[in-house]
Amino acid sequence: MKRFLLSIVLMFTMFASAQEDKIEKKEVVKKTELSQYLNSKKKFGFTEKDSLFQVNIGFRVQSRIGYGKEDGESGVVEGEIRRMRLKLDGFVYNPKFGYKVELGFSARDIGTVVVGNSGNVILDGVLFYKATPHFTIGFGQTKLPGNNQRVISSNSLELTDRSINNSKFNIDRDFGVFLDYSKGSPEHFSYSLKGAITKGEGRNWVKTKDDGIALTGKVELFPLGAFTKNGSNFEADLMREKTLKWMVSGAFSQNNNALRSQGQLGSSLYESRTLQSLFFDTMLKYNGWAASAAYMSRMADNPITVNPLDITKKQAVYVGHGIDTQLSYLFPSDYQIIGRFSTQKVDADIQTISPNVDEYTIGLSKYIFGHKVKVQGEFSYDNVQNYSGSVDNNWFARFQVEIGI
Repeated sequence: MKRFLLSIVLMFTMFASAQEDKIEKKEVVKKTELSQYLNSKKKFGFTEKDSLFQVNIGFRVQSRIGYGKEDGESGVVEGEIRRMRLKLDGFVYNPKFGYKVELGFSARDIGTVVVGNSGNVILDGVLFYKATPHFTIGFGQTKLPGNNQRVISSNSLELTDRSINNSKFNIDRDFGVFLDYSKGSPEHFSYSLKGAITKGEGRNWVKTKDDGIALTGKVELFPLGAFTKNGSNFEADLMREKTLKWMVSGAFSQNNNALRSQGQLGSSLYESRTLQSLFFDTMLKYNGWAASAAYMSRMADNPITVNPLDITKKQAVYVGHGIDTQLSYLFPSDYQIIGRFSTQKVDADIQTISPNVDEYTIGLSKYIFGHKVKVQGEFSYDNVQNYSGSVDNNWFARFQVEIGI
């Protein structure tokens, strides 16, 4: 009888152990399956079971309507998909080998499609190698480390678009090698050193070849510690910083033998020119308040180029400088008020071609899910000072909805 009872106990124990193994295996399978779809609190994607690659998927759409009126002209109504982007990022083989792909499908992203030339769809296509926890090397096409508002994604802006100075003086995207060495701490002094050696003609340039390259360097300092969740990379104090956070940065870029009026952007020049760009930025955030200021400029010797076949046709490098100041407050209800002032001064060499401009902007935003889902409205007034002495007063109003994952 004892042997019989012992056999029963052993069989029950083996059965219970087998059931526990099955439960554990099921839980592992469920966790593995779930990890394929939810590998981040912020993104949708999957990680392969053998962890040899990861893909995160994101998209966003900016829908905009507006009305603008230039001095002496009839008003114009606008309605468009301002931006429509698809983003992919993750790693291949090893988390040290990361990548980022971003494609743009709106009319402004693609630009004018010319016969024999593909649409300008590719925004970013870059491979990263994280050599150490602090040092990263990138190869491909992505944003240059220039002025801070340009580095910030367009879906992370407080207003519907960047400033007038950013549109004229930024150094945009380019193809080449990118370096980043950063050390950050929320409580202590932090810094980031960034550099790039690039082609100089901007994204997807295939029209001509030249013998010049662009060299860019940037220093970012955080005297009071790093911002919460990389808050210097988005506008508005969405994190409602508990202590004052401050960023100050400076950048310089030299584009040798550039072929376009704004270096990586703009119309084609009739002769190449060497351009120097200088940027200074500062940003403060505290308890819903966000303040920023920026200085940017472009310099070039003999900026006006002339068509050798027709001397009446000219194309100039956009030389000059501009200053932006911006202040906002985010209420606990996630409504936000914003004000921005921009002043833009062109150099004497091109005063007969381009005017000086002052722009005043006020805005109201409602953040539904941070910068991912928001509603924005703004009103801007431009004071345009022409070389002849006349002054034009222009204004526009916009309403924009952003949605993305």
